[in-house]
Amino acid sequence: MKQLLNFIPLICFFVFLTVYDIFAGVKALMISATIVFFIIYVVYKRIEKIELFSYLMIIIFGALTLYLHNENFIKWKVTLINFLFAIILLVSQIGFKKNLIQKILGKEIQLAAEVWNKLNMLWAFFFILCGLVSLYVTYNMSTEFFGIFKTFILPGASLLVTVISGIYIYSKVDKTDKTKE
Repeated sequence: MKQLLNFIPLICFFVFLTVYDIFAGVKALMISATIVFFIIYVVYKRIEKIELFSYLMIIIFGALTLYLHNENFIKWKVTLINFLFAIILLVSQIGFKKNLIQKILGKEIQLAAEVWNKLNMLWAFFFILCGLVSLYVTYNMSTEFFGIFKTFILPGASLLVTVISGIYIYSKVDKTDKTKE
């Protein structure tokens, strides 16, 4: 349910971008993200850190986009978030020897340390790739294509990597369980 709610602002952004322009899309994104943020708070009685971070990024970069009347700010948000996620995953694993993917999923799934490390690196490199592609789209493609990229391509790519991660986890859980027996 939460994932569906979090997709609503992207759809609002895309519709207003397509019908009007990017500035109307940003306004729709900010308003719908605020509504969804409060709905999540009321229904679930708490806000996850990642949800708060994403919401604040929408508000900050949306406000800069509207105030300075420069569409690049909202486009940079996508790039910045992807690079920040990659940096956080890499620094936590390499610098602090903490695996954030394991911390998120490790309560429900038991895997070997090297499997968790590979998953963490997969997601870090995925976020780097998304950030690089986002930079390319920002400076080389139309604003309309940026809307398609942000609304459909990035979530689709994330879903694909999630499925790949799930298949990989499933293959390793079976092997881990068989070695315990």
